[in-house]
Order: sequence, then C-alpha cells, then structure tokens
Amino acid sequence: MVSGNTRTSYNGVALPLTEVSALKAIEGLLQAQGYLPDGEPLPVVSEDRIEGTGFSAEHNAVVALSLRYCALTALPETIGQLTSLRYLDVTGNQLTALPAVLGKLVRLRRLYADDNQLTSLPAALGNLFHLEELHADKNQLAALPESIARLAKLKVLHVYDNRLTTIPASLGQLARLESISLGHNQFVALPESFWQLTNLRVLNIAENQLSALSEHIGDLTHLHTLDVGHNALTTLPESLGNLRNLTFFLYLNNNCLTALPESLQNLQNLGYLNLSDNRLTALPETIGNLVSLKELRAYHNMLTTLPEAIGKLTSLQELHLMNNQLASLPASLADLSRLTHLDLRNNRLMALPHALGKLTRLVFLDVRGNRLLSLPVSIGDLPNLAKLDLRWNKILAPSEWLQRLAQRGCTVYL
Repeated sequence: MVSGNTRTSYNGVALPLTEVSALKAIEGLLQAQGYLPDGEPLPVVSEDRIEGTGFSAEHNAVVALSLRYCALTALPETIGQLTSLRYLDVTGNQLTALPAVLGKLVRLRRLYADDNQLTSLPAALGNLFHLEELHADKNQLAALPESIARLAKLKVLHVYDNRLTTIPASLGQLARLESISLGHNQFVALPESFWQLTNLRVLNIAENQLSALSEHIGDLTHLHTLDVGHNALTTLPESLGNLRNLTFFLYLNNNCLTALPESLQNLQNLGYLNLSDNRLTALPETIGNLVSLKELRAYHNMLTTLPEAIGKLTSLQELHLMNNQLASLPASLADLSRLTHLDLRNNRLMALPHALGKLTRLVFLDVRGNRLLSLPVSIGDLPNLAKLDLRWNKILAPSEWLQRLAQRGCTVYL
C-alpha cells in the first residue's frame, strides 16, 4: 500500500501523491473545457503573483491555487486533499455550489469565489478557523450559513450583489472583522447584534432597502469608510457624529433625506462627502466644520441657497451642485482657494459673484442651464481655467475676455 505522504513530481515540483491526484483532476477539467492544452500541467507561479490559472508550492505542498474564469461548473472532490492551501481563487466560473470538502482546507486564509452562480455556501466553511478573507460578490446567495460565526479570525467579508435578505445574528460575534460589503442585496433591516462589530474600518450597506439606521452605528468608531447610499433612509441618527475616524468616504447619496444631523459637524477628518440625489432644501451652517473635505457632492437635491460657512471648506477641491434650485451664490465661495472643479449646471442663477475671480486654481467651471445674462469679467483672469461651459443661458453677447480665454487654450462652450 502506498502512503499518502509518498512524494512524486508534478510540473517539476515534488508533492504528496494525494495532492498530485488533486491537481491532475483539476488539470483534466481544464483540458476538457479547453482552458489548458492536452498534456500540459497546471503552471507553477509565485504565490504573491498568482492570477489566472496556476498553483504555487512551498515545503513540498500546494499553498495557493487560482482557477479564475475557466468556465468550471463544479470543483472536484479531490480538492479537499490540498490541505496546506492558504489561498484559493475560483472567481469568474459557473459554480452553483462549493463542495463540502472545502471544510478540510483548515489552513485556508483567503477564499475568492466572486462572480459565480452560488446559491448557498456550505456549512463546512465554518471549519476554516484560519480564514481571514471570504469573497463571494456577484453570486445568487439567499442566505449565509450560521456556521460563519465560527470564523473567529475573519477580517474581510464581501458578499456584494447577491440576494440576501438577512444575515445570521451571530455574525456580531466576529470581533476581528474590519471590512464588510453587504451592498446590492435585499436587506430592509440589520440585526442589532451587527452593530457590535466595533473593529470595522470599512462598511458598505449601500443599494439595499434600509429605511433606518440604528443609533448603535455610532459605536463603530474605527470606521474610515461608510457607504449607506442607494437606500430608503429618511433620517440619519445623531450618533453618526461619533464616527470621527471617517477620513476617506461617506456616501449618503440616493436616499430620501430632507435634513442632515447636526452631529455631522464632528466629522472634521472626512475627505469625501456625497449627499446627491436626496431631498435636501438646505445645507447646515455647521457644514463649514468639515475642514478636511476635498470633495463635496450635493447635486440632484432641492437646494435654494448655500450657507456662508461653505467658504470655510478651504481644503475643498471639487464642488458639485448641479440640478438644484440655487438662485444665488454666497461671496464666501471665493475663499475656496484650492477649488479646481465647480459644477453649477441646471440651477436658477441669474448672476455669479465677481469674487469667483479669486479661485486661481479653478480648472473646470460649468454653469450651463442657468439664467445668466452676463458674467463677471474676473473669470477671464483665472489662470488655470481649461473648460468653461456657458450653454443654455441668456448671455446677451460674448465678451472680449471670453475670446482671450479661448485664445490661450481654454475650451469655452457658448
């Protein structure tokens, strides 16, 4: 009887017979699909550069396997013999299920199964005690197994674009989770235990049917990125202001918000804020406290004015306000000395402040679809202006300085 530990060579790598048989089974599937020429073994690649199709080995054992976009409809049962695997990528196939034998891969740290046709995940995944990342975006998952709560080392859980309506309440036990993507599912609510995940850095619950957020969202004080866009939120909890570590992105767009919580002023480290596609009629004066903002998007609302305090956003580089009801602009807009993009199209502006000429870094100015009769001459002195869009206004006659702008290379649309 031959021991399972007896080694033989596969594509120049000495491996146990059991692992060689697993690779040969995979090789046969790929050859049958036309993704590997007959007689050619799986390529050997470096683990830190593995992509496409191939495997890497270490200490005479397979530690990484990639089978991306090979049109596989199933994985062979023998894959469970690759018990030293740390990395498995089966992205972009036609898998409707993952075999329960994956539960034998107890050393697995990263599992990628994005862009398949999975309707469920095997309960045996709960045996993968060393798993740190689970990626199953773009599938047809209707539920997650309760056993997922046993993955005590899990840091990343991405199940974007599935059919989930609930998640196990026990998920709140996974204290090491740092990044969760539950976007583009069918949630109307999340269990209260979810907000116990206080080590989260990134949370994406966008594109669901959420009508409210728990006050306990304010307990997620390590978050640096939060996406709750494309839901049905009518209000936001005041506890949102507790998230003072939000530094990268806050997406609140495509909801039904009519006002913002006062506590938003506490997010003084935030770099990007998207408020677009809501029902806001005004921005609070306290928005001027968001002194780290580099980009503010508030288009597709019902804004009639802007607060004077907007001039305090001296780090702002892009301001997008199209499709509102703005009839005038505050003079303080001229204090946005780092502004490069200003989009004011489709409002009700009849004039622009002369002080806009102070925005010396402005590259893009779009005021089309307003009610402008004339323009301040100071715009002609903007040294970095590369595009000026004036279409669909009532400007009586082109000014000489507009011609100068065009001659120096600025694209002017009239």
